[in-house]
Amino acid sequence: MIQGMGNFKYPERLRQLELPTLAYRRNSGDMIVTYKLLSGLYDDQVALHLDMGTIGQHYTRGNSRKLTVIRCRFDSRKYCFTNRIVNMWNSLPDNVILANNVNSLKQFETRLDEFWSDQDIMFDLTAEITGTGDRSEFKLETVSESIV
Repeated sequence: MIQGMGNFKYPERLRQLELPTLAYRRNSGDMIVTYKLLSGLYDDQVALHLDMGTIGQHYTRGNSRKLTVIRCRFDSRKYCFTNRIVNMWNSLPDNVILANNVNSLKQFETRLDEFWSDQDIMFDLTAEITGTGDRSEFKLETVSESIV
């Protein structure tokens, strides 16, 4: 324990020491691995396959390198890496995921940290990254309300 930090609760200690939570680090790591997979920084013969959306399709939210969810029948596949990261990746804007120089991985990491800098998950154990949810629920509610 660091001297003088014993009186603070865990989230306050994280803020004082400017350390992110494990959940934040895990999500950040997932996005870095996704970036590496999509950028070809892993060997194609051993890398995971991520389904990209329709090429050339225009999107109003997120980025131009959207991923699609693989439909599955069992929960074991539903919660694996390739499905877990889709909503979070799709919520990132183009200015975060598109790098334009040789140090593209470092640039991506820096831009991701800047983009997520105001997230509650940074120091709060119970929070989740906001803005990554499935918007189809909202669309269904809006459509059903307009019909009634």
